[in-house]
Parts: sequence; structure tokens; C-alpha cells
Amino acid sequence: MSDRERDWDFYLRTVSNSARDSSFANDPASYPSLLHAVKKLCDFCRQEEKSSEDLVARVYPHINKLFQRSTASLSQPTSPNGILLLVILQFFLDFGEVVLHDADPSLRTFFRSCLSREFADPVVAAATLDFLNVNKNKLLFSFPNLLPQFFPLLLKLIAWNGEKLEKAFLKVFPGLVSPGSFLPLFPSLVDLPILVVALEKVERSSGSLIGSSIASIQKSAAPEMLLALMDEAYTGSTIGDGGGDSESEESSTIDVADPVFLELLKDENDGLAERHWTSPGVAAVLQAATNSPQSDRLKQILNITPRLPDMYFTIALRDANNSLIPILMARNSTLFPDKNYMYEVRRRLLEFMLASFQRSPDFIALLKKPIVDRLGEAYDSPEKTELALQLCWAVGEHGGGGGSHKDAARELFESLELLLYENLSSSRLGLRQESINSDSRNFRKSSQSRLLCFVITAIAKLATYHRELLPRARVALGKLLDLEYQIQGFGGELVIIWD
Repeated sequence: MSDRERDWDFYLRTVSNSARDSSFANDPASYPSLLHAVKKLCDFCRQEEKSSEDLVARVYPHINKLFQRSTASLSQPTSPNGILLLVILQFFLDFGEVVLHDADPSLRTFFRSCLSREFADPVVAAATLDFLNVNKNKLLFSFPNLLPQFFPLLLKLIAWNGEKLEKAFLKVFPGLVSPGSFLPLFPSLVDLPILVVALEKVERSSGSLIGSSIASIQKSAAPEMLLALMDEAYTGSTIGDGGGDSESEESSTIDVADPVFLELLKDENDGLAERHWTSPGVAAVLQAATNSPQSDRLKQILNITPRLPDMYFTIALRDANNSLIPILMARNSTLFPDKNYMYEVRRRLLEFMLASFQRSPDFIALLKKPIVDRLGEAYDSPEKTELALQLCWAVGEHGGGGGSHKDAARELFESLELLLYENLSSSRLGLRQESINSDSRNFRKSSQSRLLCFVITAIAKLATYHRELLPRARVALGKLLDLEYQIQGFGGELVIIWD
């Protein structure tokens, strides 16, 4: 018997014994030798061209049984099986056709049973991304729904492990986008900083995240433990505090916040869910995150996250999907409260929205209702004012969707009229000026002046596209000239030339 044959027999016996004996498979001391044996057997199968199919057929039953036994033992804290399972999955992908093994159930089992427990392990996280990148084409072609289904779990990899996995994650990212994940993915991307805060709170309350499945919280048979965890996450008390009346004010607060917390920590895509950012629990978490020093992990994700929408929007522009724009409008004012982060994300949101309207002007007519709603919120906050500015520009520049959308253009024109009259209203201009300092008052006036410029420009352009609106445009702009309105910060008196 040659050395190669002896090695083959030795490695095969090692795997066979481990597959039969659960104590051997679950022994951490035997893990390195078992992992080495599986790797060597896979190498033998790849290297033997003539007898490859025969070798695969001989080793497959043992490899498959080992996979089943390893996934069944993952609930035990002493079972570091992530790397071993990835090696076995590679075997299934490489030789599945030879032994008629469908790798899809095995891949899903790995995500649900292993990665959900070991995503916080940097070695397993890096190995998982490497595995996905090596097999990217095969996964997208043979299992196109796999990565989109588990995108929340894959986002945990980058959220928890940060910049050291950024390059590998960016290579995987396009595979996360599909028709079923396209809309739910965007809120999860911009909420990565909040996911980090939630994961850090879970770690502080229950210890290391490695070896425990957070998703199982949603199906826990002990709801009192869930309440204790949520109490720690949102009120600052610990699980060990115990006690407390189930009808107390704290418990009712927890009940309101639970769906958002569990939505953030889920492992699988279950569609677009509404996130109640006004709930007391979420407000408390965001307030605590704002008032306390940022962790290194949070700083890294605040730096990484704005780059992810760049890739996402590139795909979105290619697919020309107008369903995303109302979500962007809604999320423009609900972002993690970090100044630089909000600036970077909002800039990208607005750039994509304008690029979408440039590419497909009819989107403006199709999205008339959400546009009108956002114009009506122009004075609510600075970020909503900026959104209204950009919408005014888009409406005017693209004629409310084009010459064939006269009804939509008329309704948009009416909204612009209302916004103009509201701006000119003395009650609006003088609102709360006695109660705010001069800096705030000057900033408010400057914002109103900018908005006025955009509104009157949009009115003029819209009337140019749709000539039937010219009489109303003359009336609206005539009221502006009658008041001799001064545009502060724009070089003095505004002059309108109207032909």
C-alpha cells in the first residue's frame, strides 16, 4: 500500500469514527484532527482525475453523516463547528452532482443552525464571506434566493466585525439584492448603527454572542426571559433584577418596543416591516446611544454604512424601481443621530432620488401622493425642508412627469401654490420669533428664502410645460411681486421676468 493510500485510509477512518461516535464529534480536543482529515479527503477527491468519482462516492456517506451530527450538536457551547461545516459545504458544492446531493437544504441549515450562533466569531465570519465569494457565481445561479433570504444575518457579520471584513462583504453584497429583498434591504442598511447598538446591549445582558442564537428569542418558551432582556435593553436594569409587576409601566414600555427590537435582530428576510421609531423603547435606546461615548464597533459601522447605499443605489438605478423612493422620503428624517453619518446618508438618498427622476421623469407623476405629502411637511424640520427643496426642483425640472401627465401636474402645481402662500404668510414668517434666538431666527429665514426660490422656479417651469397653468402661475407670482419680497442671502430683491 502506498503512502497516499495509507493516508486516505487513515483520514477516512477518522471521519467515519467521528460520524458514528457523537462523543468524538463533540470533543473540542479532536476538532483540529477531524477538520484536517476532512480537508485532506476533499483534496484527494479533487486531485484524483481518474478515480475521483469513486473516491467521492466512498467518502460522501461519512461526510454527510458528519454534517448532520455536527449541526445537531451546535446547541452545545463546546462545539466550534463553523469552519468544519464550511469545508463540508464546499464538498457538497463541488461534488453534489456526482452523488446527487442537493446542497440547498445543507446551506440553509448552516445559516440557521451555525452562522446564527457564530456570526460574532471573527474567524467564522471571515471564513463564511470567503466561502461565499469563492462560490459566488454558483450560488447566484443554482441558489438565487439563498443570500437574499438571509441578508439580515449576513448584515450582522459586517455590523459586529466591522472594517476588517468590509472588502469581503462588499464583494458579496450584490448577491443580497433580489426582487424579494430589494425593498426590505434598504431600511436594514441604513439601520446598521442601530443594529450594532442592539447587539451590544444583548451582549452586555447575556454575555458573549458566540454560541447563542439571538433569533431564538422570538420563539422562546420562556417569555419572562424575553421581557427581562428587553427591560435591560431599554431601561438599563439587569436580567438578574427580577421581580416587578407584569402590569407595571416598564412592562408596557417593553411591549411597545419589542417588535422593533426583534425586527432588528432577525436572521431571515420576512418582507418589509414597519419600524416604529416613535416608540418609547427605540427613543430611549437612541437617546442613550447619543449621550454615551461611541464604541469602536459603532464608530466603524458609522464609517462603513454610507458606502453600502452606493452599491445598492447603483443596482436600484439599473432596475428602475419607483417603489423605493417613498421609503427614501420616509427615512430621510429617521436616521441614527450622528451628525456626519446623517449628512453622508442623506446626501446619497437625495442624489439617488434626483437621478431616478432624471432617468424616469414619469416617476414624479406616479409618486404624486408621497411627493405632495412631503411638500406639506416642508416646515417641520431642516431635513424635511431640504427634501422639499429637492422635490420642488425635480417637479419643475421634469414638468411634473412630462406633458402627458396633466392631471398629476395640476395637483403638484396646487401643492406648490399652497407652499408659496404658506411661505408668504405673515403668520408663518412671524411664527415663534419672540421665543427663539437670533441665530435660529436667521437660519429659519434663510431656509424659507431658499425654499421660496425653489418653489417659484418650480411654478414657473411647471407652467412652461403645461400652458394651461399659466394664468394661475401669473397670479401666484404676482402676489410675490406685490409684496416686494426680499430674498435674504441671495443678493437682495428677487426680480422675476415673466413673458
